Amino acid sequence: MKFVDEALIDIAAGDGGNGCVSFRHEKYKEFGGPNGGDGGRGGHVYAVADPSLNTLVDFRYARRHEAKRGQHGMGSDMFGAAGDDIVLKMPVGTIIIDAETDQVLYELLVPEEKIMIAKGGDGGFGNMRFKSAINRAPRQKTPGHPGERKSLKLELKVLADVGLLGMPNAGKSTLISAISNARPKIADYPFTTLHPNLGVVRVGPSQSFVVADVPGLIEGASEGAGLGHQFLRHLQRTRLLLHLVDLAPFDESIDPVAQAKAIGSELKKFDPELHAKPRWLVLNKLDMVPEGERSARVKDFVRRLRYKGPVFEISALTREGCETLVQSVYQHIHAVHKRENNPAPLDPRFLPDQS
Repeated sequence: MKFVDEALIDIAAGDGGNGCVSFRHEKYKEFGGPNGGDGGRGGHVYAVADPSLNTLVDFRYARRHEAKRGQHGMGSDMFGAAGDDIVLKMPVGTIIIDAETDQVLYELLVPEEKIMIAKGGDGGFGNMRFKSAINRAPRQKTPGHPGERKSLKLELKVLADVGLLGMPNAGKSTLISAISNARPKIADYPFTTLHPNLGVVRVGPSQSFVVADVPGLIEGASEGAGLGHQFLRHLQRTRLLLHLVDLAPFDESIDPVAQAKAIGSELKKFDPELHAKPRWLVLNKLDMVPEGERSARVKDFVRRLRYKGPVFEISALTREGCETLVQSVYQHIHAVHKRENNPAPLDPRFLPDQS
């Protein structure tokens, strides 16, 4: 299925039913009094985070979603039935935005999370509501209230622990296929990946993390060049970035150092917070470098790039070095999860005096 990460939809909650004007007519009861019931409320529109979905493709072709209106009130003290609610299933990570104001309304971050995104209109009052000591035969009623109507923009940011980034043909798809069960398209030409791919990396029976592979970036991506700019936001929720660099490009005139610097520059232009995320350097395609030249080429690359962080030397094709990379990534993700779930205790010196 083609990955669809944006969609525009129109939603309409149901209108409330109208109140009823009616009077009781029974034998031997000439003035039975009012018995017109209230109208039923309109149906609500809900959004539910469904972990089994990973695309917004259903909303690309079905743009209008409308709940049923409430039933009108009836005589004999009968209230109208409420309109049926509708539930829109969306992938976890969907952001719901007001299309007119660009305001973020909701984010579906927790599986099975259910949010009301449009409220149904309340039902109108029937004439029995207006009965009083001085108004024994009211003929008033009120119409049902209209339901909420909205134009929404849906955006999907994949929820992954690790994001792969790099120039086209850096070997991101080969790496994700080597360390997970994901099977993205792999070919010897750039821009093979046209949509994000997710892969679950199993480290142990209950130990795993999720990797996202996005289309390759080129210089100017933050301004819209190439394909990667459409998917940079998918990296904003990751906890670690793996920057893949092709140490053996087909074209000898290509400088891997210049390409690596360009990637860092594009991240900074797009989102400084994304640029500030932990980013590890992964030097790929070492199988295409003569064994005697590998160490010198790696040292020269790191020196020219002036990179101070962790460096991993791998061959995604032969899987050389991949196990060390996977174990290191898992240890980092596990430590981040632990810090998030168990924050450091507050220093008692800065707590208010309880005496």
